[in-house]
Amino acid sequence: MMVRDRLSPLDASFLYMEQPTTAMHVGGVMTFLPPDGGGRFDIDAFSELIGNRLGLVPRYRQKVREVPGWLGPPVWVDDPAFDLSFHLRRSALPAPGTDEALRELAGRVLSRQLDRSRPLWEIYLVEGLVGDRLAVITKTHHAMVDGLASMDIGAVLLDPTPQPRQTPADEWRPGPEPSGMELAAVAVLEILSRPRGALDAVARAGADLKAAVAGAGRVVGGFVDAVGQAARGGPLAPLNRPIGEQRRFGMARTALVDHRAVRKAHCGTVNDVVLAVVTGGLRRWLSTRGEPLVAGTTVRAMVPVSTRARSGSAGGNQISAYFVDLPVGEPDPVARLRRIAEEMDAAKRGGRAAGPTALVGLAGLVTPALHNLGARLTNELSSRLFNVLVTHVPGPPRPLYAMGARMEDLYPVVPLAKGQAVAIGITSYDGRVCYGLNADRDAMPDVDVLADAMNLALEELLERS
Repeated sequence: MMVRDRLSPLDASFLYMEQPTTAMHVGGVMTFLPPDGGGRFDIDAFSELIGNRLGLVPRYRQKVREVPGWLGPPVWVDDPAFDLSFHLRRSALPAPGTDEALRELAGRVLSRQLDRSRPLWEIYLVEGLVGDRLAVITKTHHAMVDGLASMDIGAVLLDPTPQPRQTPADEWRPGPEPSGMELAAVAVLEILSRPRGALDAVARAGADLKAAVAGAGRVVGGFVDAVGQAARGGPLAPLNRPIGEQRRFGMARTALVDHRAVRKAHCGTVNDVVLAVVTGGLRRWLSTRGEPLVAGTTVRAMVPVSTRARSGSAGGNQISAYFVDLPVGEPDPVARLRRIAEEMDAAKRGGRAAGPTALVGLAGLVTPALHNLGARLTNELSSRLFNVLVTHVPGPPRPLYAMGARMEDLYPVVPLAKGQAVAIGITSYDGRVCYGLNADRDAMPDVDVLADAMNLALEELLERS
């Protein structure tokens, strides 16, 4: 009997963390200039191209199946009823097709959870953007990809030249979908092949409730130890509020050369400058909210870092993270940058990155039932651990194309945890640095104010460079 492709503990955590108000998908909002030579986009040809290239990302034709009785982690299986037209959707903006209308549409698209009974991704092709441009909105569940691997969808959409590359013939045939009994039988065989697994099965079955409760206690204790250093702060009213299911999306486009000029004039890395821009933007935005800011006021950010290159692993999530106190109370923009650079440097030299298992409450977890408990506990406690998620993923330094159309911008989408009003994703691409702000619709009606503040914060740094 074949062993199925199981989700890793971290990948499964993103499934378990998902609730109606915390959809766990990542993605992007891309804009494209008209194709070379003018004319309109051939949406039908674009759709056909995506279908032909799905063989480059096999996971996009697989769905998640839970193992009955919590006998093992969820598994990926081929979807025998895969329907490309369900995942690939067309839309159009009302005239005149402003960027504001695109942001509004993006917020509505991002509000909806992905259908767990199907492969966990969607692509929206959006026509009618001012300037004869096309927009593409992508959604992929975090269980499939991390912020870096989500670029896998680029293998379907994008080319390094205006001429689409040749794609190998796709002769995909779905494998037979296993029944629940087959999934359970394979899981039992795996359990019996490992002595510790047999004990885990007993705990899962509830035969030793006392042992299971003690195990949960060890999980919580290990989690608290792992994040104790990061939990010195607490909720910050404008950023940590009860959230609903609906979203707004904000966008800020800046120049990479400006970030490099600030770094060269002062200190740190481009990533430090990005964090300083976020800090300055948050400072301005908090001021518009009438929040009191004193010299010691900080916003605690969780800054995920992909470890994929170092691990050599392919697929799934490979993530570590730093907790960084952003000095929003500091009025001097250069002083803010220096403090951030010093803190990031100390964190890296001291190895103080919080490992991915600690971040999702997996310390000591073995059984899927307790794994689920730990992931949900982490989601519940997120606003006590940090105030905002900020993730920066360097993207392609050269232009990319889709059916001859040059990609203009790429704004990343990162998910909200419970009690988090906004999550900020940043991607560099072709000389630009694009800030994407995924925000709760009710908690942040002024997300565009924060986006505009990012540009002003960078200008403030440039004036001192």
